Amino acid sequence: MTTLRCEVIAIFGPTASGKSVVARRLADALGTQVVSADALQVYRGLPILTNQPEEPTTLVAIRELGDSMSVGEYAALAHDSIDGLVADHGVAVVAGGTGLYLRAALADMEIPPAVAASERRRAEALYDSDSSTAHDALATLDPRAAASIHVNDRRRVVRALELAAAGSTLVPPADRLWSEGTRRPTVVVGLEASPEELDRRIAARTDEMIGCGVADEVRRAVRLPISHTAEKALGLRELATLPVDEARASIVARTRRYAAYQRKWMRRIPGIVLVDADRPAAQVADDILELARAR
Repeated sequence: MTTLRCEVIAIFGPTASGKSVVARRLADALGTQVVSADALQVYRGLPILTNQPEEPTTLVAIRELGDSMSVGEYAALAHDSIDGLVADHGVAVVAGGTGLYLRAALADMEIPPAVAASERRRAEALYDSDSSTAHDALATLDPRAAASIHVNDRRRVVRALELAAAGSTLVPPADRLWSEGTRRPTVVVGLEASPEELDRRIAARTDEMIGCGVADEVRRAVRLPISHTAEKALGLRELATLPVDEARASIVARTRRYAAYQRKWMRRIPGIVLVDADRPAAQVADDILELARAR
C-alpha cells in the first residue's frame, strides 16, 4: 500500500461527477474499501435508481425500503466502518454526494437525539389543529428555532417542537455543519465538473437507467412499504406515476437542478481541494492519490 500522511480520503461531488468510479479506483490502488456517504444508497430494492456501485461497497444496500435511517445511525455505522478499514489497511476512502452524511462520516457531530413517536404525534396534532399556536409554542420553548422557521413549514416546526420537548434544538448555537475538524487525518477532495459536462453525463446516465429497466424496478419497489427517507429518491415519483418519456424529461431536469445545488454546497466545505473531473476517472484518481501523498 502507498504510504500516506492521511488516514481518510473523502470524495465529494455533484451527481454524475464520477465519484463512485474514482473512489473505487482510488481504493483499489490503496488496497482498501469505499465507504458510501449517500442517504439513498443505504436502501435495498433501488440499485439502478440510486446508482449503486456494482462492486461491494460499505454501507450500500443495508436497509429495507420501509426502514428509516437517521443521520445518527448512519454516523455510528460510518465511524465503525472507517475505523475498521484504517486498522486493517491504513486508510479508508469515503465517497458521497449527500453532504450531511459525508460530514457525519468524517467528524463527531452534535446530532439531535431520537424522539419518542408519542412526542412527534403530540407536536403534529398541535400543528394540525392550529399552525400559529404551534409556532407560538415553539417561540416560547426555543425562540432561536422559531425565528429561523416559517410558520407554514410544518415539517420543521414539528421537528423543532419535539426536539425542544427533549431538551434539544433544531438550530445549534453556531453553524457547525462544516469545519476543518475531523475524527481522523483527512483529505477532502471535490470533483469539479463543468456544468456542460454534468448536463451531458446526467442525460446519458438517465438514458442508461431507463435502458437497464429502472421503470420496472420502481414499479416493484412502490408495491412495498417505503420510508419517508427512501421515497425521496430522485426519480421515484416520476417513474411511478408518469409514462417513461415524460419521467425521463422530469428526472433530467430535477437532477440538473440538484447537481447545481451540490456544486454550490461543495464550495462551502472548508479546506476542500477541487480536482478537475472533466477527465477519465483513472486520471482523476491518480491526481487525488498524488495529492494525498503530498498532504
